[in-house]
Amino acid sequence: MNAFLDVKDLHIHFPTEDGLVKSVDGLSFALERGKTLGIVGESGSGKSVTSLGILGLHKGGNARISGEIWLDGNELVSAGNEYVRQLRGKKMAMIFQDPLSSMHPYYSVGDQIIEAYRIHHDVTKKVARKHAIDMLGRVGIPEPTRRVDDYPHQFSGGMRQRAMIAMALSNDPELLIADEPTTALDVTVQAQILDLMVDLQREFNSALIIITHDLGVVAELSDDILVMYGGKCIEYGSADDIFYRPEHPYTWGLLGSMPRLDREPTERLLPIKGSPPSLINVPPGCAFHPRCPYADKTGDKARTEVPALAETEGGHLVRCHMDRTERRALWENEIKPVLETP
Repeated sequence: MNAFLDVKDLHIHFPTEDGLVKSVDGLSFALERGKTLGIVGESGSGKSVTSLGILGLHKGGNARISGEIWLDGNELVSAGNEYVRQLRGKKMAMIFQDPLSSMHPYYSVGDQIIEAYRIHHDVTKKVARKHAIDMLGRVGIPEPTRRVDDYPHQFSGGMRQRAMIAMALSNDPELLIADEPTTALDVTVQAQILDLMVDLQREFNSALIIITHDLGVVAELSDDILVMYGGKCIEYGSADDIFYRPEHPYTWGLLGSMPRLDREPTERLLPIKGSPPSLINVPPGCAFHPRCPYADKTGDKARTEVPALAETEGGHLVRCHMDRTERRALWENEIKPVLETP
């Protein structure tokens, strides 16, 4: 059976005066209806560019796009701008990172939901307004009949994010992409927003992509997790694979950087040394090798050869030159004991 969303060897590059920015460089993944994929990685790894590429929002700009994006049997990279525009909102929708800058400040929240609904449905404004009020109520905004006429600046951060979710779900999209949906929200509101997205996903049986730099956000929500670094997928697997059997040193670093509730609060986190690579001057070989404490274990391979994304078992994919037996031994004997020490 073909996946509802199937991304194959996607490249998204941007020519600039300083050089070619390889934001996404050969990315592939698939997603079924009703399933959740978490895409994680540091800022600048290519996560958001991927999501905008799926929605066709790079079309018409200076982006150089190649590869294939199949959505419910339709290929989007080669499709025309107008065709892809008709799919946005109805077939696929996005919850953007910052709702205050993503919503228009001069129009009420209700008017913006009404517009999004009427683009895809031949209904009167009165009918669309009732639908907007229903959607605001469903995402937990109190007094939706009154708040429908408020402007984005009159909503709190959590309420704006709920309104953005209502707008994204107003046309029952079959693919929902959430780009850093809980950034700048306090932890209690984060939990409410994530629970809300899961509940609505179950109701609509949508395919859901959650993009974040925080592994904790996707820990309980995702069926599969894709770890990005330097525009590439460096590890892909089920949530259990990534959290309990990770095989890439970068993933180990992300896990070590997560706050733990079972440790003394005075203990320091285990940061990944160094900085993310420039996407104009990506390091040769394995892009992670300048920050990898195990790069010397493969001789000069890490510095000269780009590792292939190879399957270890059961759909678990890893891009690393180290032998799998050695990776497993490092995880079990050195990394895991440190991460699990209370």
